[in-house]
Amino acid sequence: MREWQVKRRERTRQLIELGGLVAKAGLVELTEDDRAALYGAFLTVAAKLRGPDGAQALVLFRRKGRRAFEAEQAEDKPSLG
Repeated sequence: MREWQVKRRERTRQLIELGGLVAKAGLVELTEDDRAALYGAFLTVAAKLRGPDGAQALVLFRRKGRRAFEAEQAEDKPSLG
């Protein structure tokens, strides 16, 4: 497979995964699939990350996301009791 095809597949996979996160967070329903609202929200997050407290915001976002992933994994595991 050619290098550009590999890169294109990797990029496509990344975009699909990112779209999945948008859906998983419930943003599609909350905005009634309003692309302008979603884009505005992403721009707001990007501005916060570029701001003076961006590093701290990233730490908080990351922590919240990891906890959500862990909670989801815990829900998916069958209980042994």
